[in-house]
Amino acid sequence: MQDVLERARAQADEFIAIRRDIHSEPELGFQEHRTSALVAEKLGWYGYEVHRGLGGTGVVGVLKRGNGTKRIGIRADMDALPIVESTGLAYASRRSGVMHACGHDGHTAMLLAAARQLAEHGRYSGTLNLIFQPAEEGQGGAVKMIEDGLFEKHPCDAVFAMHNSPGNPQGQFSFRDGAAMASSDYAKITVTGVGGHGAFPHLSADPVVAASGIVMALQTIVSRNVGPLQTAVVTVGTLHAGAANNVIPGIATMELSIRALDREVRDLLEKRIREIAQAQAASYGCTATVDYQRRYSVLVNTKAETDFARQVALDLVGPENVLLDREPVTGSEDFAFMLEKVPGCYLYIGNGDGSDSRMCHHPGYNFNDANLSLGSAYWVALAERYLQG
Repeated sequence: MQDVLERARAQADEFIAIRRDIHSEPELGFQEHRTSALVAEKLGWYGYEVHRGLGGTGVVGVLKRGNGTKRIGIRADMDALPIVESTGLAYASRRSGVMHACGHDGHTAMLLAAARQLAEHGRYSGTLNLIFQPAEEGQGGAVKMIEDGLFEKHPCDAVFAMHNSPGNPQGQFSFRDGAAMASSDYAKITVTGVGGHGAFPHLSADPVVAASGIVMALQTIVSRNVGPLQTAVVTVGTLHAGAANNVIPGIATMELSIRALDREVRDLLEKRIREIAQAQAASYGCTATVDYQRRYSVLVNTKAETDFARQVALDLVGPENVLLDREPVTGSEDFAFMLEKVPGCYLYIGNGDGSDSRMCHHPGYNFNDANLSLGSAYWVALAERYLQG
């Protein structure tokens, strides 16, 4: 393991420069043309068979060695967010309103660093598939790659992905088997009443009052329908109605974010949201329609692959730098869709727990460059061990 770490540290400056270059030229989902071109160019130089176009701007690098039959997939995401950066860094975003505020620049550089070391020094027999995915940030790039034949064209026996984790010590690896991240669904509730003059409410059916009743009733789903030992979130993020204080509008709309860590709870949330919206609206003389969209699935890590990934970290950095069983989070990840097709593990690497370690999606966030060497060494160790097993 130490030779892997030493080689990663020796090439650190090269990949810090690559990471900062990507950071300065961020691209939104399905627009990662410059980033995917850079990735494809580097993989080609390293000797990989390069495949472009999966998921639009996705890239897959394939490197086969020996006569081994095992096949591993390792994924990094490439897209940025529509955020105005406030870091003041010399390599801050040069694209107004677009920022790498989630560390995907680091994930991409980390996997490229591993790609180079595996090409030059990798000791394995089998097929290595390095998957550079577009549009993770809410647009379902993983789904698009799968629909374009990712696992038919590049079969994998297991897939792995890593995300930086602000709030955890830099370089600390953490794992969880089973449900590790929540599903993420969207609902838009449209309440239709009868508009009228604000001075004569008895002649109207006020959708604002009905919508208010719906908002309050929705709070009972988590407190009274979901088991107390289960996790669920129902957030009303927007509520819009009317344009004048003396006019009762005809329509009110609200948008919801809905999350769960269990598939049955997810079904229950949809059922109760529909029932409450329609019944509450009717009690005020209004009607309600619910546009319910299932977006990201619950991310479920398979036990065998998580145990394997956890042991690689223990051997690489020692038990003092590994959190064996972290709590699940109610954030979401479209790597969940890959895990529905292939067993695998989504793990974390600490981005720092100091006062200057901003959370992901914050305009002052920055990926910790100290993780490039350690994270790439981890990928090398994991790939070599898996393809030697």
